[in-house]
Amino acid sequence: MKFASLLGFVLTLVVASAYGQRDYRLSGHVKYRFTVASSPHESLFRRLSGDTTANHGADIRLNLDWRSGGWGARADYQLVGLKGETFAVTREAPEERLFLTNLIPTDRRRLFDLNSVITEGNDYAILHRVDRLWAGYTGENTTIRLGRQAISWGNGMIYTPMDFLNPFDPAAVDKEYKPGDDMAYGQYALPEGNDLQGALVLRRDLMTENVGVKQSTLVFKYHGFRGSSEVDVLIAEHYADMVVAAGGNWELGGAVWRGDVVVTRTSGDTVPQLVTSLSRSWNAWGKNMSGVVEYYFNGFGQSDGDYSPGALASNPDLVQRITRGELFTLARQYIAASVTVEIAPLLLAAPNLFVNLSDASALFQAVIQYDFRQDMFLLGSLSVPIGPDGTEFGGIPSAVPDEFLSNGPALFFQLAAYF
Repeated sequence: MKFASLLGFVLTLVVASAYGQRDYRLSGHVKYRFTVASSPHESLFRRLSGDTTANHGADIRLNLDWRSGGWGARADYQLVGLKGETFAVTREAPEERLFLTNLIPTDRRRLFDLNSVITEGNDYAILHRVDRLWAGYTGENTTIRLGRQAISWGNGMIYTPMDFLNPFDPAAVDKEYKPGDDMAYGQYALPEGNDLQGALVLRRDLMTENVGVKQSTLVFKYHGFRGSSEVDVLIAEHYADMVVAAGGNWELGGAVWRGDVVVTRTSGDTVPQLVTSLSRSWNAWGKNMSGVVEYYFNGFGQSDGDYSPGALASNPDLVQRITRGELFTLARQYIAASVTVEIAPLLLAAPNLFVNLSDASALFQAVIQYDFRQDMFLLGSLSVPIGPDGTEFGGIPSAVPDEFLSNGPALFFQLAAYF
């Protein structure tokens, strides 16, 4: 499918709507973001880009929703500009790319390539892409959608093992838009608010570029209510692995207890994952607050705290899931905590802590959200990794002896305007 034809599809919907033939809504945003991270003396990044690494990014997003009776469609277009020193790092240390931020989004695995790089250089890139493109029908009990879309499943608040289709990094600050996949999605509503959902995600092999069962996902999920509690049961074939999961959420003494158990049968092993959390809201010192404490067990993770290139290469199940963007953790056990404080009606502060229980390293994060004008939003964070060299948050070993993939404190700033 040509990129130009996708833009033509968007323009067709706009023109049809402009003549009053259909109901539509056009919205979007403009965002600018800036990140800067310091590099410790033993960091590979310090040798490649100096004592700090800075990156800029901007994007314009246009979201078009179309409705006519039960029929509907959506097309989201993005124009993205990126500039930063991380480009140089990834080019000069290609063997480390698995653990570095992928600045340029790619559709190499997806059924349709809806990305197009307009121009790029040593430290910049300008591209445009379609992030949503689906059409469907919603009836009294049935919903069917075909095309690029995003779904989120599971009960994890921070770590989300049941949500294996393009999950967010637990430490991501901006989680407004989850990346979409090319899929067929269906939902059937049952009595009392229960429902059955299913999705078929088709993907391509990176080597042959052919669509195949071993790269695709077929998943079914039941969601039901039991009084004030909710229950999820999932079964899937995901990249030729069988996945079975169950979870839910329950009221517990004024708090909410959530959790999921996910079991994956790979070609050589049966691997469990578990997430469980306790969350509640309260008022203190005249401020509204909410908090969550969550435990995560990752059966795919390293059991001995060895994150050297050789040790990770001997754990292909972990490496594959990191490469595919399904996992963001290297060890077995984690605990995370977050508190959101409403300092003022339009100002929120959220200190977060992520702790690797296997090597005692941690990441502290302080996030500020400020809605300072109508349709304008400021998002910022300070991240401080804690731990010695060789630990996950302190910096894992690189392919270069005595150098580590380590960052010091980092600042993130993002300004967004919506229309």
